[in-house]
Amino acid sequence: MKHHLLALLLLTFAAAGFAQPYGAPISLSDAKRVLAAAQAEATKNNWNVVIAVVDAGGQLVALERMDSTQYGSVDVAQEKARTAVAFRRSTKAFQDGVAAGGEGLRILRLPGALPIEGGLPLVVGGKIVGAIGVSGVTSAQDGQIAAAGVAALK
Repeated sequence: MKHHLLALLLLTFAAAGFAQPYGAPISLSDAKRVLAAAQAEATKNNWNVVIAVVDAGGQLVALERMDSTQYGSVDVAQEKARTAVAFRRSTKAFQDGVAAGGEGLRILRLPGALPIEGGLPLVVGGKIVGAIGVSGVTSAQDGQIAAAGVAALK
């Protein structure tokens, strides 16, 4: 049953145009660029956060915990990034699905799917090379910081 639900959800998102193929894993230099751009956005707004960058396989490439950020955000940032790369979409898509209720609540049973904004895939040349996850402030603010990191690859 669990696998049928996952397959149905993935097909639904793929049909909506969310699916993109995976590419080679993000390089350390690109991960550092993403991290620096995200950190600049956080610093500009006086937001202390954890920023995690994972490769196309969900493995950690770079992580930064800004001064005085709560320790719990370390795991949350990594999970947001892993969710974004594993399911090839923003974690906000899951947050919105849960917020809509009804069948969207099924997302809560998907293993490895954290439905909290702040995780975004990193795309280069139309292929997913990794993802960024941010945690430490509100979900919308985490998403804003993550978007700044994504923009560094464009």
